[in-house]
Amino acid sequence: MKVHIWQYLVLIASSFAVVGVLTPFIRRFAISHQIYDQPNSSHKSHAEPIPYLGGVAIIIGIIGVSYAALFAKEFSYKNLALETSVLAPALLLGLVGLWDDIKNLKPVPRLIVQSTVGVFTAGVLIATNTVGVPTGHRWLDGLITLIWIVGICNSINFFDNVDGGAAGTVAITSIALLYLGYQGGQYFVAALSAVIAGATIGFLLWNKSPARIYMGDAGALFLGVLIATLTIRFHPHADTKWISFSTKVLLLAVPILDTSVSVISRLLRRSSPFQGGQDHLSHRLIRAGLSRPTAVVVLWILTAAYAFCAVVIPSASKLGQEVVVFSALAAWVVLFFVFLRTADL
Repeated sequence: MKVHIWQYLVLIASSFAVVGVLTPFIRRFAISHQIYDQPNSSHKSHAEPIPYLGGVAIIIGIIGVSYAALFAKEFSYKNLALETSVLAPALLLGLVGLWDDIKNLKPVPRLIVQSTVGVFTAGVLIATNTVGVPTGHRWLDGLITLIWIVGICNSINFFDNVDGGAAGTVAITSIALLYLGYQGGQYFVAALSAVIAGATIGFLLWNKSPARIYMGDAGALFLGVLIATLTIRFHPHADTKWISFSTKVLLLAVPILDTSVSVISRLLRRSSPFQGGQDHLSHRLIRAGLSRPTAVVVLWILTAAYAFCAVVIPSASKLGQEVVVFSALAAWVVLFFVFLRTADL
């Protein structure tokens, strides 16, 4: 099902408009029902209570526009099943995140649901032969998919620790995935990436510094599952399998870096990796002297740089692809140690 470029622009504009218009109404609802992210924990960096539930607007926008586009373009039960296989697990985890936003769940129940979603998604991908870069071993594909989905889901959730950080990063990654999917003829991946990009940019109108609403776990977990599933489905056009795997990692290199730094930092301090803290990349940049908006822009620039590396791989020679990947991964390792040693708690 080929989609013309103007139709991608319609998808972006539609989800942008829906989320941008819906978010202030969700914000008023959160305020009227006293649903706030209270700055009552040591890992909270904001000074005043901020309304939650922004993730509800993101979920409604992405699901609504996605199904509307399906029925308007080329509806079939096969396409309906394909789209539902991606959106339903994300919705489930988004609802769990919403429950967490309101009731404060423990880490273990969330991890159980994330793992269940990962197992289901892995089963669907393997059964339909839609793993983007299969290893040739079904059990290994399933294990990699499970680890990737749970890991990326938590990385996006962890990365939502500063105004506009997660929304902007997911938007940049989605735009890069849109381009790669379109260029590679993977129109389902490209179309859903366009919807995600528009929705997250629309949410940024209200979430950029100073944030007027947070997406909460509902939005972060929902987006995490979606972007993880799309990158697993995506088949990069690269000369070798390891470069194809690396392309997926490059698209999400910064959230992975953030999670790696914070988790290793907590383990070195003999703290629980699941315990929140002000040891993320944004916190370290702020303690190093940057303002909150500037810190977010730095993270967006890093995300864009790695996304650009992923984008240029299909058009590069084999040697060029290897140079890009090795350089990007080497820079990632350097950044890991620089951040780990910079303004730690």
